[in-house]
Amino acid sequence: MTLAGIFSGAHGTISVAVTGTDTQKAEFAAITTAYGDAIFQPIGRVEDVEFCVQSELQEYYNLGSREVQQLTPGNVHISGKIGRAYVNGSLLYLLLGRGAKGTAEPTVSPHFNLNLLLRDANDPVDVLRVNIFGVKLENWAMKVPQDTFVMEQVTFKARRIGVLDTDDSNEINVAFPESPA
Repeated sequence: MTLAGIFSGAHGTISVAVTGTDTQKAEFAAITTAYGDAIFQPIGRVEDVEFCVQSELQEYYNLGSREVQQLTPGNVHISGKIGRAYVNGSLLYLLLGRGAKGTAEPTVSPHFNLNLLLRDANDPVDVLRVNIFGVKLENWAMKVPQDTFVMEQVTFKARRIGVLDTDDSNEINVAFPESPA
């Protein structure tokens, strides 16, 4: 049976896993020690989570032809944004590293992985996991509206993305043909 789940934001959790060089792992560990692991694994009170994968396709036209003769894949760009109602500075530290203290210390921005899990408690056999690897925060902003919640917003870029669908506790594997040598 294939996945047939229809999910809403209430079915999702998002968590962070450390990755990168030893220096980046040490910076991430310092941030989690200061703010506590509960803030990062899973990240709480998030909304407007967005992941975007863009593939640059290049079109080739023959001279005198109006139709595309070939589409060639180009660069792949992975980006996204996360809004969070829990404002405490931890995401700013993930962006700036020690530079968030306002000192002239070196700013080592840690890499990390984002893991999104979508599961409906009423239909627990359909599970969708999206793993985003090599994430670095790009922008941080805080919005202080007059009559609603204070929100912080981060945007990020990542190195690669993967999806893992499961159905009845079995991983759904897509069999690709062998790559030409």
